[in-house]
Amino acid sequence: MSVARTRFALYLDLIRWNRPAGWLLLLWPTLSALWVAAGGFPGWRLVTIFTLGTILMRSAGCCVNDVADREFDRHVKRTAGRPVTIGAVSVREALALAAVLALAAFGLVLLTNALTVALSFAALAITVAYPFAKRVVSMPQAVLGVAFSFGIPMAFAAVLGQVPALAWWLLVGNLFWVLAYDTEYAMVDRDDDLKIGMKTSAITLGRFDVMAVLMFYLALIVVWGWALRQQGFGAVWGVALVLALAQVAWHAQMIWQRTREGCFRAFRLNHWIGLTLFAGVVLDVWMRGKL
Repeated sequence: MSVARTRFALYLDLIRWNRPAGWLLLLWPTLSALWVAAGGFPGWRLVTIFTLGTILMRSAGCCVNDVADREFDRHVKRTAGRPVTIGAVSVREALALAAVLALAAFGLVLLTNALTVALSFAALAITVAYPFAKRVVSMPQAVLGVAFSFGIPMAFAAVLGQVPALAWWLLVGNLFWVLAYDTEYAMVDRDDDLKIGMKTSAITLGRFDVMAVLMFYLALIVVWGWALRQQGFGAVWGVALVLALAQVAWHAQMIWQRTREGCFRAFRLNHWIGLTLFAGVVLDVWMRGKL
């Protein structure tokens, strides 16, 4: 039993179970899309499918990422102790776990409709491609942005059976958010990544990194603000946008000196921006339903 418990603990470490901020970053925009598409509460069935699917796919992505980056991670302070990197979990084990998690997520998607199932294949392909994009793409965070935003068109497809232009606008806005927080993340490892030849947005942007992060945040707020204003969202949504902007100002303070601690803290707190926007969507829809 002790050996089994040890393996289980290693698997939990591999999927970052003790760091829920990662899957919350995917969950809030996906739930926001569900509420927008449904014009209110989409029902517990879809909420459960997309919540569990988000957790499972993020966990599978961690497994694939750690396998792909195992030779690089040993040279980065933050990642040197990961289970695959130190050999505590084998490559075969990690990939098997990823496959099980992805299949479980696919089983959930099968409970929706054909369009959502089709979109799930595209989402999986982008998720698998991301770890390798860091070798060839100067801003691989853009690839991650697409992967982390694909729950939005899938949510619209599950509710409406189609993906309207609004869904793609929300995806674009969310992509800017991913660029913002994952650049903060990349700023933590910049010194190590430069030594090993890894490509990241923090390296590509250079001394313009902080300004770019703030512009990415503003792009999120402008795109989502405009897109949902066209759908009749009003004062409550406006308050949510102002609160999100206040958090952006807070992030500017945390990353201004480019310290590892400040940038990592900023990254970890990003899910509060997502929660703020989600709460704004839910409350605005609810208030308009009462009028």
